[in-house]
Amino acid sequence: MRDHPALPSRRRLLAAAGAAALLSACGEQEPKLRLHGIDLSQRPGFGGDFRLSDPDGRERTLSDFYGRAVLLFFGFTLCPDVCPTALTRAVQIRKRLGADGRRLQVVFVTLDPNRDTPQVLRAYTQAFDPSFIGLSGSEQRIAETAKAFRVVYAKVPTGSTYTIDHSALSYVYDARGRLRMALRHEQSAAECVEDIRQIL
Repeated sequence: MRDHPALPSRRRLLAAAGAAALLSACGEQEPKLRLHGIDLSQRPGFGGDFRLSDPDGRERTLSDFYGRAVLLFFGFTLCPDVCPTALTRAVQIRKRLGADGRRLQVVFVTLDPNRDTPQVLRAYTQAFDPSFIGLSGSEQRIAETAKAFRVVYAKVPTGSTYTIDHSALSYVYDARGRLRMALRHEQSAAECVEDIRQIL
């Protein structure tokens, strides 16, 4: 991925496209939350539930996490920068939340199910925090789930292999399973905490 000279501009375009899609979807409604990120409270049906598998092969849906807020991020384990940055920030968010950090479940959805085997996915998420959960599924199921969240992603050939360009928003559900916001990739951990505290 580092050897692909067009990636930085492409990544910026993908991030902008993802944010623009969310902002247009939100329309002109008065925001209910004062956020650094994007308020999704007025978008019933946006994102919605998901049905994916954890590394133990157990099917997971949003109902498994009722009672906790959920921070959901889409990426892949071979991502050299965006994904590690997002998950490192998620670690910092939980720490900054103090005791409330236990009320936030971080979920990482792979966009690369062929290479991100259950073993790889488990090792990757647990390297950041043992409580983080990685989810996967068939390519079709992943594509359907990503589409529901307006996630933009594409395989990019790099020699004999490929990388994946993808948008980089993190999505946050409240403890009642309602999608409330998207955190921008450029937000600091402190700004994310200010946003998330409003729905804990």
